[in-house]
Amino acid sequence: MSAGGDGGKDRVAEFTAFRQRMNERILAEPNQVVRRFFALDTQAYQAGALDVKTKELLGLVASLVLRCDDCISYHVAQCKDAGVSRDEMFEAFSIGLVVGGSIVIPHLRRAVDFLDRLEAGEGASPAAPGHDHG
Repeated sequence: MSAGGDGGKDRVAEFTAFRQRMNERILAEPNQVVRRFFALDTQAYQAGALDVKTKELLGLVASLVLRCDDCISYHVAQCKDAGVSRDEMFEAFSIGLVVGGSIVIPHLRRAVDFLDRLEAGEGASPAAPGHDHG
């Protein structure tokens, strides 16, 4: 179901490679504030009273409302890896749309496109040091 002809055929792979490269670059710096924030973000998404699937869905909805395409793409991939079904993903999309309003629609389009590309097997899900958004 991947959209064709838009020049973004390798969007998943490009996103994943850029994210990993830049995370490694950023974490190579000796800045403890940045390192601690990355660690805090990673810890926040670990299973606790809420399971990982629920936390990733929450992250996805928050990212939609905040209109951060990198974060949305990341959480779409993490949700997929956590076992979120397409129907569950669309229910989360609907919550983000209702809370965020029509300004979320362009971000929803890119989220669905990214999901389609993941399901079509384009690239791997983002995996890099830390959970950090985007």
